[in-house]
Amino acid sequence: MKKDRFSEPSLFILISLAEKDCHGYAIMEDIEKNYSIKLGAGTLYGAITRLEKAGYIQVLESDDRKKPYRLTDAGREYLSNQIKDIQAITTLGAKRLGLI
Repeated sequence: MKKDRFSEPSLFILISLAEKDCHGYAIMEDIEKNYSIKLGAGTLYGAITRLEKAGYIQVLESDDRKKPYRLTDAGREYLSNQIKDIQAITTLGAKRLGLI
């Protein structure tokens, strides 16, 4: 079975939503604050669309024009697996560099 792979911005979005539900602008601010990466609106909303289609995030109903997003259980599981994969990769890299 092919593993889903998403871009770095997608992972940042999932990490942002792991803490709380947020609308797009709040997600952009969180990513910029925590990673010093400024995502453009096209990059952000393109990634959000792909994550929503994959079932990893969902749009919540809102009376406001800003749409809040929520990490789904499938998204939480996907993010957890991606973090484990990244940890394994960085551990191997650190071993090969003699850092650990």
